[in-house]
Amino acid sequence: MILVLLGLSLIFVALGYIVTEKNAKNLLSGYNTMSEQERQAFDLKSFIPVFRKFHLLLGISLFVAGTAISSLISNEAAGVFLTVYPLLAYIWFLWKGKKYNKGQNSHINLVGIAVLILALVFVIVILITGFRENKLIITTEEISIEGMYGEKISVSEIETVCLTDSLPSISIRTNGFSLGKFRKGYFKTKNGEKVKLLLNTESKPFIRIVKKTGEKLYFSSGKTSNQIIYMEIKTKLPSINCLQ
Repeated sequence: MILVLLGLSLIFVALGYIVTEKNAKNLLSGYNTMSEQERQAFDLKSFIPVFRKFHLLLGISLFVAGTAISSLISNEAAGVFLTVYPLLAYIWFLWKGKKYNKGQNSHINLVGIAVLILALVFVIVILITGFRENKLIITTEEISIEGMYGEKISVSEIETVCLTDSLPSISIRTNGFSLGKFRKGYFKTKNGEKVKLLLNTESKPFIRIVKKTGEKLYFSSGKTSNQIIYMEIKTKLPSINCLQ
């Protein structure tokens, strides 16, 4: 997490120094789409120093606060911070930046603010959904997993259900949510195998479900012991074997 915070912070700081009066016509978002007349009405000379100061402070504060949150609270909290904080900062900056546009094109700032607010709402919804506990429900006919990337697996589809102390070596997330101990969705292993993870904790052991198609799903509950869940599976589905 520290490396992620450092990398993102350096990007923000660098951005503040990369954009200048000379290259703003090409690099500064919003300004690069203005007509020549609209650019004449924009106080670029006063805006650039503010732009640089904003990104410098954003980069420094992101790293300092994010590192403190990661150390004192958790990596998950730091992940939420580094996702939400820059969006809030840019919404504030665009609002304050309206005063530098003296022409009729000030609505661009409002459109940008609206887009960032929608992005912020989307991110918050994804975070809330991702952090919500997946619940595994067992019946005599199926195993049902509720929540993000949940699914229903009929007994006829299941090859084995086992407890395991290890997860496959993951190389990349292909479609899913991953933040700290929460990993939900589809991932590719280092040997190229595609697996599904529904992990609400890093506590061992994990429940591994292998389908007759060869697909593998790894599940962990954040609230209930995985051993207890596994024993319930064995009780309700005695025909399901475990082959290591």
